[in-house]
Amino acid sequence: MKFITYKYNDKESVGLLTIQGIIPLTQFNSMFDLIENFSMDAVNEAPTHYIPLKEVKLLAPIPHPRRNILCLGKNYEDHAKELGATKISDKFVPEDPIYFTKSADAVIAHGDDIKFYSVVTKQVDYEVELAIVIGKEGINIKPEEAEDYIFGYTIINDVSARDLQVRHKQWFKAKSLDTFCPMGPCLVHKSHLPLPVRLDIKSFVNGELRQNSNTNKLIFDIPYIISDLSQGFTLKPGDVISTGTPSGVGFGFNPPKLLSDGDVIECYVEKIGSLVNKVKAI
Repeated sequence: MKFITYKYNDKESVGLLTIQGIIPLTQFNSMFDLIENFSMDAVNEAPTHYIPLKEVKLLAPIPHPRRNILCLGKNYEDHAKELGATKISDKFVPEDPIYFTKSADAVIAHGDDIKFYSVVTKQVDYEVELAIVIGKEGINIKPEEAEDYIFGYTIINDVSARDLQVRHKQWFKAKSLDTFCPMGPCLVHKSHLPLPVRLDIKSFVNGELRQNSNTNKLIFDIPYIISDLSQGFTLKPGDVISTGTPSGVGFGFNPPKLLSDGDVIECYVEKIGSLVNKVKAI
């Protein structure tokens, strides 16, 4: 099941994405409502009235997160080593997860422009990531119970201003500029992606393959992430956890291949789809 949030006739709604089109799920007021009150029966019993996808404006699956996006840094060994050759981070491969957040207000949808001010940053980069969406509240979750707390999965492009990362010695602002969190295009229910999740993950810039890996190469896998993050910290329905990016980011090339005005970035995760955005320098 692929769920989307969309705008149709100036109204924000949620629906089920199918080959034939969108099935409106009018019994739910928002994606939060769907997540918190989800049942297979409620979805399966929705009237099969289709809206053509081309007639709607696709929004991020969770357009207005209640909390910041929870993120992991250096969660693929090849990316950890790649960053070690830059000024962003040390060369070590982490023995424990590195957590940070992106501002919830940075979220944009598939098809929206990634905008940046040239006077603020000149080193904008891309990072394709698999993101977990939490389905129910939990704290001190055991790894073997982690799947019970997942609702589904989506894609995030962890857009980053590398010069700000170096300057500030931390990552929050560099990854939280307006429009720096593309999310989507859909939210796939966990019933279609049971653990362990082994999915091809790729990114392309103007059609050129940059990142090419698989989520089975995560240093800290999904059950570990959910369990570790939840120790003393309550996870809530609708929380989004971005699990990290593999090697091939622009800053890792010599010379760097950073983003410019007009570039098109495609972030692909197997069985979820492609999140595509264009860069606009202001």
